[in-house]
Amino acid sequence: MAAPALPSDPSSDNQHSVLIVEDEHALRRVLEYRLGGKYEVHTAAHGQEALEVISEHPPDLIVSDIMMPHMDGFALQEALQDDKNTRAIPFIFLTAKSDDDSRLEGLRQGVDDYITKPFDTDQLLGRIDRLVERAETFRSHLDAELGQDFSERLMPRSLPEPPGWRTFFVSRPHDQGGGDLFAWEEPEPGVFFLTVGDVMGKGLQAKFYAYTFLSYIRGTIHTMLAETSSPAALMERVNEMLLSDQVVEDTFASLLMARWDATEGTVTYANAGHSRPLLLSEKEESRIVKESDLVLGLKEGAAFHNYTFSMNGEDALVLYTDGLTEQRLESGRMIGEQGVLQIAAEARTAREPLANILRAIEPSTQHGDFDDDILMFWLQRAEE
Repeated sequence: MAAPALPSDPSSDNQHSVLIVEDEHALRRVLEYRLGGKYEVHTAAHGQEALEVISEHPPDLIVSDIMMPHMDGFALQEALQDDKNTRAIPFIFLTAKSDDDSRLEGLRQGVDDYITKPFDTDQLLGRIDRLVERAETFRSHLDAELGQDFSERLMPRSLPEPPGWRTFFVSRPHDQGGGDLFAWEEPEPGVFFLTVGDVMGKGLQAKFYAYTFLSYIRGTIHTMLAETSSPAALMERVNEMLLSDQVVEDTFASLLMARWDATEGTVTYANAGHSRPLLLSEKEESRIVKESDLVLGLKEGAAFHNYTFSMNGEDALVLYTDGLTEQRLESGRMIGEQGVLQIAAEARTAREPLANILRAIEPSTQHGDFDDDILMFWLQRAEE
């Protein structure tokens, strides 16, 4: 089963497509030639043939004659309206000048515009341009609203705040954002499971898969915590799910799952190819926590491992996604792990450490802003 279809990203296609449905061969060829300089053009001689073309190449707009053999324009429009996947395609009827009854019937069926025969092709091209632009604007607004909704669902509404600790979180999507996600659970008092991940891809489709992916992770945690508290065991189960579930079987994701015991001050984590955490120490040298395993969704039976460290004094742990380390500076080079580590270490004693990190990096970027999604979680022992 294929993954559910999502609205395409308008910026991903350089040329919009138009379907011409006209039984008169000469007129069909003229329209194909005139529109072909600006649009990708497909043609059909009647409504039935048009439905076959639409199933293979869904157009951004349809221009159709009314009177045609096999299936006329009204029947074609009605068939498109009955299908939720095609009912929103803008539709222009070509009609005779005196055919007022056809105009009224078309309006009742939801036709977007009429062009009266004989017509000027420049006039038709202008009408097509306006309708395609209107549809693209509507789709962009819809994608933005859906993207915002997914973004909110992928981020926590609150943070864990056990006594003796302080936590901070920031998420800044770029444009529609991508597949960054963060979640936490408290299966028992003072013990927290932290999940930070990045589903491959950009835009609305990545957000959709990230939301589906996060739902699976939450379900896995709830189901398996009665059996194990091992992040590695949970990671292995999530990897099996990615490879076997038909909805997300082609999804690849980096993921870090950590079990944080606030009472003991320990963190046990498994890392599936995700950005490596930063451990900022009060007394020792701050470092990158380097241990990591394979990205999820690549290999059946992949092994994942637990790694444990203690947090002492006012140590801090930083979890983040790759938009931070892959950010390019004015010089053209990426800031990288070592660059982020240095800036984060300097922010360890700040009142708002994540805000300090953003302020230290953003002015030095190529465009004065981040080029990708930014997500960071900061965990630190509080000063006694």
